[in-house]
Amino acid sequence: MATYKVQVATGNLTLAGTYSSISITLIGTRGKSHKQALNNRGRDFVPGAVDDYEMPCAKDLGALLMVQLHKEAYLFFPKDSWLCDFVKVTTQQGTTYHFPSYQWLEGYGTLTLREGAAKTIADDSGNPLLLDHRKEELKSRQESYGWKDYAPGWPRCIDAKSTDDLDYNDKFTITKTTVFGLRAAKSELELRLKGFSNQEGSWESLDDIGKVFWFKKTPVTEYVADHWKDDDFFGYQYLNGVNPVVMKKCVEIPANFPVTPEMVAESLGKSTTLQEEMKKGNIFITDYKILEDIPTCLLNGRPQYLAAPLCLLRLSPEGKILPLAIQLSQTPGPECPIFLPTDPEWDWTLAKIWVRMANFHVHEVNTHLLEAHFFCEVYTMATLRQLPMCHPVFKLMMPHTRYTLHINTLARTSLIQPGGVFDKATATGRDGMLKLLAKGVQAATYTALCLPDDLEKRGVASLPNFYFRDDGMKIWNAIQKMVSGIVHLYYKSDAAVKEDPELQAWVHEIFTEAFLGLKSSGVPSALEAKDELIKFLTMIIFCCSARHAAVNSGQFDFAAWMPNTPATLRQPPPKAKGMATLQSILDTLPEVNSTCALLSLLSVVSYEPGDLRPLGYYPDKHFTEEEPQKLIAEFQERLAEISKEINARNEGLPIGYLYLNPTEVQNSVSV
Repeated sequence: MATYKVQVATGNLTLAGTYSSISITLIGTRGKSHKQALNNRGRDFVPGAVDDYEMPCAKDLGALLMVQLHKEAYLFFPKDSWLCDFVKVTTQQGTTYHFPSYQWLEGYGTLTLREGAAKTIADDSGNPLLLDHRKEELKSRQESYGWKDYAPGWPRCIDAKSTDDLDYNDKFTITKTTVFGLRAAKSELELRLKGFSNQEGSWESLDDIGKVFWFKKTPVTEYVADHWKDDDFFGYQYLNGVNPVVMKKCVEIPANFPVTPEMVAESLGKSTTLQEEMKKGNIFITDYKILEDIPTCLLNGRPQYLAAPLCLLRLSPEGKILPLAIQLSQTPGPECPIFLPTDPEWDWTLAKIWVRMANFHVHEVNTHLLEAHFFCEVYTMATLRQLPMCHPVFKLMMPHTRYTLHINTLARTSLIQPGGVFDKATATGRDGMLKLLAKGVQAATYTALCLPDDLEKRGVASLPNFYFRDDGMKIWNAIQKMVSGIVHLYYKSDAAVKEDPELQAWVHEIFTEAFLGLKSSGVPSALEAKDELIKFLTMIIFCCSARHAAVNSGQFDFAAWMPNTPATLRQPPPKAKGMATLQSILDTLPEVNSTCALLSLLSVVSYEPGDLRPLGYYPDKHFTEEEPQKLIAEFQERLAEISKEINARNEGLPIGYLYLNPTEVQNSVSV
């Protein structure tokens, strides 16, 4: 006869508890217990409760391997869902076994949980029971999480028509859903009260644009409104705006961008030349060639326009990035002038507006939607489909997959569906957006997603005042250190990585479903060594957390003053200089209602609507052993140090760089 002490924790969320009957079965190396109901006086399994039970058993079951939780009908109560956080079982000898869950059990059924120690398939090689459980778990998940094609040339996505089709474990909490909806309604209500939402036609003045979203003014939005025409702020945004990943060093002027030394001599000053500045590594370029041939749409019945500009920039002796020359087409010629800072004010301002509009499309569609949302969805799907819960990579990845399937399904059913914001507010409309993202997949590279490699490749690793790099590299290194410790803990050799079939299926599915099997991407289709796994995992965790925050959280800050980030322009690119005026710019900028449609969305998605889990905050304890918990604690300590360093740095800046402060970075793509 043996007696076990059983502890069952219910999640501390609204509606996490259950009225159903819960029973438990213990499975050990020496056999299986009877099924026993878990029932104390009073109500069990209320939200946040940790309920204790004693369970007599006919014999000692040996080392415990699994527990089964059986959820069945009780009296007249209807079916409900239950969130089980974990089960702990303590033997008469005082040994405690941990069984992490953090899963919803919908309706009636049985949930089988393994003992919490992380195990690769090689660790289970001598136990047919555990091997069968791994196999059945993955079979069930692959049936639940199926793939579908959304659009030609896109990464594949979860087969769900709406968020209602998602597993309970992938859905927003009620709190998050409510706050998200209320914030959207509040933004729309304010615009309607002001009479902007349905107003077609041009803005009458620049001052009128500032009247939108008065309640959301921040130091950054006000700074943008005051400095949007300044050349140094234009350049600053390539370092610390929402798209800090497009500017690269220019070592030779492209043949299709015939900037001459004479054109920029006045901007450079008498002490240097364009050639000398290139030799010093002070000349940079942004090239929006990917926008060539992207179709445009009609808004309010009128044609919209898009350009594929090139922009030359210089690092000044004062450490500022300044634009030197702008060409609004990839094809030079008499009707494609090169605009310069020495041109008339409104000519130069209009040229910069065209570049900012091009940057909006590359940022929103490729940097943001593709690389920070849809690639991360594939990372999530592959983790769920190819790795059992006991796998160390599953345990490491889970906090960084939270809500990603929900937010992306929501995006497909509201944001990018026909008639959504792309059709209401952007030059490309939905059809052009679909084509642009497909081009982005073809151009995507592993190098661009790995921050240290990307900085080196673009030649921007040593630029001053580059806070995205400074903060991003600190976070990258902190993630890498934690990941390295966990990989070395569970993989004792390179061969162990290479010979893990679950791990190899995981990375191969990411290669085929996110990057469409394109070898040109440089993304690995298999992993041969521990260092390769460490880099791959660091990239994924960084992209799902910090990189997403960097390209998402500042959207409203930099776009609330619409002329700084227009999503469309209503007149074609100028074919000559000397024609622009303030009025012609007002007639070119987006109309009132399309401006409001975009800003209403950005005001919602730029800020976390509750249920925040900042980077490194892991309340769900998937790792139960001491060693990985120690590595996680060290990671959390380093993130706290980084946060203090960022706060101290920001105190001395005109506008602080806020988006990579670990206290504000989400663990996952959840908004």
